[in-house]
Amino acid sequence: MEKRAVQTNTQVIIFNGLLAALYIILTVVVAPVAQGPIQFRISESLNHIVVFNKKLLWGVFGGVVMFNLFFSTGGLLDVLFGGGQTLLALLLTAYSEKWIKDTKKRMVFNTIAFSLSMILIAIMICILSNQALGSAFFWGTYGSLFLSELVIMSVSAPMIYYVNKYVHFDRI
Repeated sequence: MEKRAVQTNTQVIIFNGLLAALYIILTVVVAPVAQGPIQFRISESLNHIVVFNKKLLWGVFGGVVMFNLFFSTGGLLDVLFGGGQTLLALLLTAYSEKWIKDTKKRMVFNTIAFSLSMILIAIMICILSNQALGSAFFWGTYGSLFLSELVIMSVSAPMIYYVNKYVHFDRI
């Protein structure tokens, strides 16, 4: 393997590790509102990085899984549902690059994908709370999760877009 290819692969691995750590730190900072039916995780803004470089989805995914494994009140169920929800939305966003060429439109798609996929978290919360799927509790939980994710992702999209102008996530 060429030296440049090894450097590039190493850079991607290191940056993914840094993303995972940053996700955990940003989530722990807002821990009181990072879990439950209303989730304002500042760390969710990192989901937009995948719009610029799909190789970086593993760092975000790893951060979600590790936070949920070590800090979540939902335990392994949160690892499964939270990790699954994140991986699903990130893969959809990464794949969308094939038909959505415009970066800003992909960021909108990413925001919608993450907001809609919060239904998986609502299902998990209903399971943990012994509430029926389709009940008023379920729809209220999904509504609040959807809105909180929509707000975080919408507010953070321009910030991550701006940060990319200096960091150049696509060059990692």
